[in-house]
Amino acid sequence: GAIIGDIVGSRFEWDNYKAKDFEFFTNDCFFTDDSVMSLALCEALLESKPDFSDLREQAVAKMRAFGEAYPDAGYGRTFSCWLYFDDPQPYNSYGNGSAMRVSGVVYATNTLEQVKQLSLMVTDVTHNHPEGIKGAEATAVAAFMAKQGATMQAIRDYINANYYPMDFTLDGIRDSYMFNETCQNTVPQALMAFFESTSYEDAIRNAISIGGDSDTLAAITGAVAECYYGIPQKLREQGMSYLDERLLGVLRAFEAKYPPKVCNTKTVQPQSLMQQGVVRFCTVCTVFSERSALIEKIADDCYLQKENERYAEDKLQ
Repeated sequence: GAIIGDIVGSRFEWDNYKAKDFEFFTNDCFFTDDSVMSLALCEALLESKPDFSDLREQAVAKMRAFGEAYPDAGYGRTFSCWLYFDDPQPYNSYGNGSAMRVSGVVYATNTLEQVKQLSLMVTDVTHNHPEGIKGAEATAVAAFMAKQGATMQAIRDYINANYYPMDFTLDGIRDSYMFNETCQNTVPQALMAFFESTSYEDAIRNAISIGGDSDTLAAITGAVAECYYGIPQKLREQGMSYLDERLLGVLRAFEAKYPPKVCNTKTVQPQSLMQQGVVRFCTVCTVFSERSALIEKIADDCYLQKENERYAEDKLQ
């Protein structure tokens, strides 16, 4: 989820487009440091001990190895230096890089407390400022709750109570929002892009539509949206086509151990005003098949009711 968001947002990072009507994948898209470091941490999780007691050491080793292999991926200046320090130490960062790379821990954990613990372990090796730690944890917690089947409102309430006030709208900030690389001015906006979405793709479009650090915003949003909606298979295949063999190999190995959430897409055509209320459910994940059946039944009932009313009116005339 984070990787596709990164790739789709890559061409807008320095050329913001504050609308949602853009082509999703183009030849100008590419993976950036967001994808590289996300996959570095995925490999760290794969090669850590079963109890993850060495995860910090693995995280440092893998991020430095991947950074050396992909030196031009677009890292921040301080992180670029950290990659080559003889004795790499955390540097009190609250940059949004902590949040964009954290999503792998969501799949390797079974409890909320473990998510928070592993999030801290892969974060404080570089981003040990409280805001850097909070941004990564908020992202991981939102994604974990989504993966566990929490409602969007429950996730939003938890974030609002424990991390950031969710008291704004994307429309309300779109005109004034500017490029920002801090967690505190990226993660809340990325989460709101998810909270205002109706599908995985819609969430990514929301994130990009506010401008700013587009690839990182979309990566954070995409990490949560994948856990909630799943990703349509076609989008997955398109996104994976931008990765090279090394990165693709890590992704496949990680997904072999921790399967991703894939959804089937279905388009519902509105047949009456009453049915339009269910159009937002046009993307239906297989794990929500029962919900899908219920929605279709409601839509059919609405349509039949409207048709019966029309038939009765015709008879009166």
